[in-house]
Amino acid sequence: MSMAGKLMQAVQCSGGPAGLRVLGCFTSNLPRSRICSCLVYEHVEVPVPTPKQDEVLLKLEAASINPVDWKLQKFLVRYLFPRNFIPCTDVAGEVVEVGSGVKNFKAGDKVVAYLRQFSGGGLAEFAVAKETLTVSRPPEVSAAEGAGLPLAGLTAHIALTQSAGVKLDGSGQRKNILITAASGGVGQFAVQLAKLGNTHVTATCGPATWTFPSGQKYDAVIHCATGIPWSTFEPNLSANGNVIDLTPSPGALVSSLLKKLTFSKKQLVPLFVAAKGENLDYLVKLVKEGKLNTVIDSKYPLSKAEDAWAKSIDGHATGKIIVEP
Repeated sequence: MSMAGKLMQAVQCSGGPAGLRVLGCFTSNLPRSRICSCLVYEHVEVPVPTPKQDEVLLKLEAASINPVDWKLQKFLVRYLFPRNFIPCTDVAGEVVEVGSGVKNFKAGDKVVAYLRQFSGGGLAEFAVAKETLTVSRPPEVSAAEGAGLPLAGLTAHIALTQSAGVKLDGSGQRKNILITAASGGVGQFAVQLAKLGNTHVTATCGPATWTFPSGQKYDAVIHCATGIPWSTFEPNLSANGNVIDLTPSPGALVSSLLKKLTFSKKQLVPLFVAAKGENLDYLVKLVKEGKLNTVIDSKYPLSKAEDAWAKSIDGHATGKIIVEP
């Protein structure tokens, strides 16, 4: 059944003051309730998107908010141009329509999908997703569990398997891993995935004194926190240890370059995520098998998306923040 011409509820981002209902304001010294020129959000009624040849149209059952969602909107609106934009990339729902070139899905299929970062679309009743970044969701995996997986789970998976060299089947050489901000979205997945491999995991949560076990050396640090300098980790790395930085600052990028130029065996490795459908499918299957758990901090209806958004900006969520249309 075609949804062309029908309308849906959504949360839309735009720049400039317009007397809109504010969901997030990115000037740190301004209260969230103040209308300002930096970034505003409103609840709107917009046309249901039409899937392209290689896309599926989803009736959304859940979406999850990632910090990169509101950080990206800050960048888009401040430094590029104001535009209407429906944020969030991590969703779960039911296929209602498929593009002419789609082969693996049909109407009625339950799925998890990762929407393209610069297209977004998750804070709405419907969204379109690329077939290649959409995977089947078995009955054992709830919509909320599935929606919490894509970006955070894929980030943890790439950091461990590609950057840290951990084999999640346990067949690799034993590694000693440190995971910072382990109670956050990426951190919780990283801890669980690391334990599937042949690893010893040390995790930090919240404010830390950064005292390390005597003589403990780490083969890799999955660094999910911010504001901690390279010098804190370097003495505690093994001879070939790496710090895999998920949110590299300009200073961290400079440090990474200097380490490469000096041929240091200890490296600071900025992580950039390239999402792949097969990796997302692997994570969904782990949840189905009970080997991976999506920790959910809280759930909000779409009508209260501003509260979910504010909680993400506040930075104290334990696990994933879910919005349900």
